Amino acid sequence: METDPTDLSRIIDAAAAAAGPLADSTPAERARWLSHLAAALDAAADELVPLAAAETQLPETPRLRGELARTTFQLSLFAEVLTDGEFLRATVDHADPQWPMGPRPDIRRSVVPIGPTLVFAASNFPFAFSVAGGDTAAALAAGCPVVLKAHPGHPRLSTRTGQLVRAALRETGAPAGIFDVIHGVDAGTTALRHPAIAAAAFTGSVPGGRALFDIANARPRPIPFYGELGSVNPVIVLPNAIRVRGQQIVDGFVGSFTLGAGQFCTKPGLLLLPTEHGLTEALRTAVGAVPARPLLNDRITHGFRTGVTRLREHPSVTVLSATDDPLTPTLLRVTAADFHDGGELLHTECFGPAALVVEYANSTELQALLETLEPGLTATVFAEDSEIDDVRPLLPTLTTLAGRLVWNDWPTGVTVTWAQQHGGPYPATTAPTTTSVGTAAIDRFLRPVAWQGFPDRLLPPALRENNPWRLPRRVDGKRD
Repeated sequence: METDPTDLSRIIDAAAAAAGPLADSTPAERARWLSHLAAALDAAADELVPLAAAETQLPETPRLRGELARTTFQLSLFAEVLTDGEFLRATVDHADPQWPMGPRPDIRRSVVPIGPTLVFAASNFPFAFSVAGGDTAAALAAGCPVVLKAHPGHPRLSTRTGQLVRAALRETGAPAGIFDVIHGVDAGTTALRHPAIAAAAFTGSVPGGRALFDIANARPRPIPFYGELGSVNPVIVLPNAIRVRGQQIVDGFVGSFTLGAGQFCTKPGLLLLPTEHGLTEALRTAVGAVPARPLLNDRITHGFRTGVTRLREHPSVTVLSATDDPLTPTLLRVTAADFHDGGELLHTECFGPAALVVEYANSTELQALLETLEPGLTATVFAEDSEIDDVRPLLPTLTTLAGRLVWNDWPTGVTVTWAQQHGGPYPATTAPTTTSVGTAAIDRFLRPVAWQGFPDRLLPPALRENNPWRLPRRVDGKRD
């Protein structure tokens, strides 16, 4: 399925034309649109969920119904963000002739929508990271028209969801052209190069995301490209934690790395254990009890089979648990020294139900091991309270590795909330100062502007003297 060039031009032109009216809309209006959209998608669950199951091989219950509920919750939560108003970061500095830097003019700062945004949908979350997913919700909340490039793994679901989104927005009186769906690789790259597109967001593989990132930066006028790419998500386990709850850690790890057939971006791909951990048989038993499950599509299946075969053939790697079925969860083992010297293959995400145990001899080797890891979305520590002083020296390294640090819990399952951070240094993301999950995701699609010396009636409402929207603001350095 490919959007033809004529339709593509029409869709992008409509988004560009809608950018002005959408930027002029109030937060309250956009909150109403998002709330209505959430209700419309909830009402269509019995149609959408079976369609998603047919195209992705994911189970309807609890996976897809839960994911659709997450998707509509995201929309509703961004409606709360708009109602709250703090996202505008309205700041007022009145003129001050006694300012220590010299006389200060009246200057006021807030944010404006960045403009038409191209969103590339993901394969592994056909609702939450797809047509009406978090990127779409954040961009619309910010006041940006969205051109959604559908993922080829679920084209019929994407088309139908897009129809429902357009209808729901139209019913609320939203400007025409603020949302549409396109299909096809060529359509996506053409749209990314279009001068009307002001930003892009992507969730997917490192090669695909990097290619798009390079296109975005090679434009005559480069644009922000918010790509979520790959992550190995290490789990560090300290000795006392093993002695106290070793079987619990084993069960949790196996459940986490095989969840969704290992097709989560937060899958823990590395388990860092002390050499004398004594968990080998427990790990074999737990992994062997997990059945093979179909992956999302043929491309992912082929990539997983190829990746696992290469890992199993690596001279430094020992197979702990695997079968002849190439889709069976696979657990492998390597020493810290061999991991360090093992090359890119051992350090790179293998998307699917595979993980690597890396055994370290002592705290010095653990620290050195962490310093060799590729940055990612998460880093997890399992330790007892008695080991807090052992963990403390690791924290500076861990904070350079990941955007979310997890204590005695598993990284799979990314809650949508105000404090969430789903991002990290490259290759986890192309923009490590941002998040693609949680309310702060709206910041990616907003651009700060300062107004100096403007008459009050020409200022945006958020910056006017009487604060007509009753927003939280900082005025002359103090909270209003």
